[in-house]
Amino acid sequence: MHLPAAICTSATSSFSFTVAALRLFSLCSSYSKTLIPFYSCARYNSTIPNFSSMVNNHNNHHNNLSPSSISATAAFSTATPSAPQPQPDQPITHPWLIVGLGNPGKRYNGTRHNVGFEMVDFIAEAEGISMGSMSFKAQFGKGHIANVPVMLAKPQTFMNASGESVGAIASYYKIPLKQVLVIFDDMDLPFAKLRLLPKGGHGGHNGMKNIINHFKGSKDFPRLRIGIGRPPGKMDAVNFVMRLFNKQEREELNFTFQTGLEAIRILLLEGINRSATFVNSAKSLEQLR
Repeated sequence: MHLPAAICTSATSSFSFTVAALRLFSLCSSYSKTLIPFYSCARYNSTIPNFSSMVNNHNNHHNNLSPSSISATAAFSTATPSAPQPQPDQPITHPWLIVGLGNPGKRYNGTRHNVGFEMVDFIAEAEGISMGSMSFKAQFGKGHIANVPVMLAKPQTFMNASGESVGAIASYYKIPLKQVLVIFDDMDLPFAKLRLLPKGGHGGHNGMKNIINHFKGSKDFPRLRIGIGRPPGKMDAVNFVMRLFNKQEREELNFTFQTGLEAIRILLLEGINRSATFVNSAKSLEQLR
């Protein structure tokens, strides 16, 4: 039997359209987990009987999601993930190096020339920093003061060669010179008086002179000077710096160490200017009596 050409054409078109719609439905079903929204297929509702109910049942079976949540999730699933953004380099925090100058050995313990050693020992005990290791020709300790990382050092090279130790430590750990604090005795200051400076010369002190030489001539590092007074009468300076402290001097010196520790805490947290103001205006124990 031959059907009219118009009917065949209409039937063929309807059949092709139906097949295309079924393929689309299959595609929606296959990718339902990628959450293609229902309304993307709604345009075929008028052509395929019960198409809406079929799709609704299928979507409800899998996810039972509202159109708004489906759209949001679909947008998320089809978004191209962005590449991780590089983070800016974090600034490197260098520790402070706090050095006390003196001479090693029992012969020099408790002498005026070793007040730098004693100041570092006082800091270590107060802050709970162990000085039990030997590194870079120095008694050495690592720890924190007011949450700031520090290294404490007492060069064992004898006073006149202190730079061999200090220079090696600063070079190895790449410590900026502005973060190297050197503590030493000074005959030009009254006994137990402190003076903090951001930089300066050696003032005739052989230990400081050697450190400056190992810093390639740079004098741009802070120093805390502890006054030991002048020799009485015509006493030779070398003999004077090897003298022990008497009981009263020891009491005053311990008070000075406490002031020095507070000054170092201020230095680490608030900077050299605030610390220098504190130190240079501090009164000695003798003045407070």
